[in-house]
Amino acid sequence: MSNHRKLKKEAVRRVSTQFLSAERAAEVINRKGVAECIAGVAAYIEEDFRRWNDFDKCARLANHSDVGVIELMPVADATTYAFKYVNGHPGNHRYNLPTVMAFGVLADVATGVPVLVSELTITTAIRTAAMSAVAARALARPDSKTMALIGNGAQSEFQALAFHHLLGVETFHLFDIDAAATDKLVANLDRLGLQSKRFGDTRSAVKGCDIVTTVTADKTNATILTPEMIEPGMHINGVGGDCPGKTELHAGVLRKGPVFCEFEPQSRIEGDMQQMPADFPVTELWQVLTGRVVGRSSADQVTIYDSVGFALEDYSALRYMRDVAAELKMTETISLIPTLADPKNLFGFVAENRGAQGPVLAAVAAAA
Repeated sequence: MSNHRKLKKEAVRRVSTQFLSAERAAEVINRKGVAECIAGVAAYIEEDFRRWNDFDKCARLANHSDVGVIELMPVADATTYAFKYVNGHPGNHRYNLPTVMAFGVLADVATGVPVLVSELTITTAIRTAAMSAVAARALARPDSKTMALIGNGAQSEFQALAFHHLLGVETFHLFDIDAAATDKLVANLDRLGLQSKRFGDTRSAVKGCDIVTTVTADKTNATILTPEMIEPGMHINGVGGDCPGKTELHAGVLRKGPVFCEFEPQSRIEGDMQQMPADFPVTELWQVLTGRVVGRSSADQVTIYDSVGFALEDYSALRYMRDVAAELKMTETISLIPTLADPKNLFGFVAENRGAQGPVLAAVAAAA
């Protein structure tokens, strides 16, 4: 094979982009097992958070409207760039659409070649639950057995699976203002063999629980949890407050114990801590995971994890799904970037792929 042909073959290889559709991602997850995928993503997240300072980080870029938000979430280390496109539209159920829809990309830093394009709607549900479990393993009491799930929508089953399999939680207390959502969650948890109890209000649901997870969708400054509901030793996992003007925890709850977050510059804008003054003390979780800071200092201490979702978690989840798809031999490829024998001749690529009608050359001829 001539050197020219070898170089051309190499070019073809380098612009081949792996593709993971929603259907293929679901198949990958089913073959691997949902619980195993959550555990796998959690392991990748811990690995990446432990090398926190290797990454170029920024808060996500958001475009807000009266009905929702559309965001881009980028992050990169020296070899791999990742981003996620994601929305948050609480009213989407009226159109039979998910509240959250997403896709993501992994790219090669050295060349800019996109090496993976993947769905991230399903995968985000898994990575959010995995991140909650990573934080809780560092912050909750190790003997935690009961968790309240306030908000029983699309994320709730994943949270339950994560806390059951990664922390040993045995019983889930459920409440949602939408009774049908709780009906759905009860049925799914029963199918999974997980114990649950439904309650008529938040106060009753959280009473006596070791962990409280709030994962509501309304884009409002809500106070799902108030200070008098918080008991000694509780771990609060605040998942639903994730953009400006959207909170779940009363400001008094944040004063009950140390507050932990993902990326402080983003969390102060989007998290429940947006209610607090600029000097309100918070700790980024990577410092706990690397042993620089103590998480929980006593059994009676209240700990609060103010989760908003950060791009590094998507980087981890994309890496995991890419690796598992390869392991299961379930990768597909798409032609996303043109393969050029001469990288300066982009027009030639268009001309060579004009189809039967030849509209490019015809247009040139007409202009002449």
